[in-house]
Amino acid sequence: MSLILCIETGTDICSVALAENGRLISLRESGEGRDHARKIGVYVDEMLRENGMGPDELSAVAIGKGPGSYTGLRIGVSFAKGLCYGAGVPLVAVDSLLSLASVAEEDYRAGILDVEHWERARLCPMIDARRMEVYAEVFDSDLNPLCNVSAEVIDENSFVQFIESGSEFLIFGNGAAKCEPLLSHSGVRLLQVTPSARGLCAEAQRRFDAGLTEDVAYFEPFYLKDFVVTQSKKNLLRPTQ
Repeated sequence: MSLILCIETGTDICSVALAENGRLISLRESGEGRDHARKIGVYVDEMLRENGMGPDELSAVAIGKGPGSYTGLRIGVSFAKGLCYGAGVPLVAVDSLLSLASVAEEDYRAGILDVEHWERARLCPMIDARRMEVYAEVFDSDLNPLCNVSAEVIDENSFVQFIESGSEFLIFGNGAAKCEPLLSHSGVRLLQVTPSARGLCAEAQRRFDAGLTEDVAYFEPFYLKDFVVTQSKKNLLRPTQ
């Protein structure tokens, strides 16, 4: 039996899940803003206590590796690495866009999403990268990637090679709503799907079974873009003479 703690903190949502043999058994999450540093430890402690277990009983810790919010990813990865060190368990990293696509697939299978021809659809999870830019990747309905992960500045020509294929092009995630007006082609549809650690469960189990674990000491999140510090636009008080 494998027990994997899954952590996803790359967006405004702080989400922690516990999976047994790749199946979700417990979930804690909040979308109330970026208070991840405080919430993540509370959620993990509650979840382990609820299931009557300690960290040393975990088989592994899985982290949504990005792309996503620089600060959110740092918090999640730092917590996951500390837990792995303390409990002596391996670290598994999962592409956050694949995780988001997995949430969409799970919601479709559960009847939450109504998509007439899912088997022919193209799935495009989008994570907000500010302004009109998103982190995006395109998958088929079996979650096979059809392009590389990229930081896309969205315009009317974005993803045209997939949109014009005749398959329904499904966009979702916290970066999708702002893109919908520009992607006004026939067949493009916005779905209400949000990031969640439950999307890591099955892929984390597959990677763990295959021995695809990370070097805890040297693992870093997949930022995709360099972190840029911008100067505050607030008026600074000048000292009086």
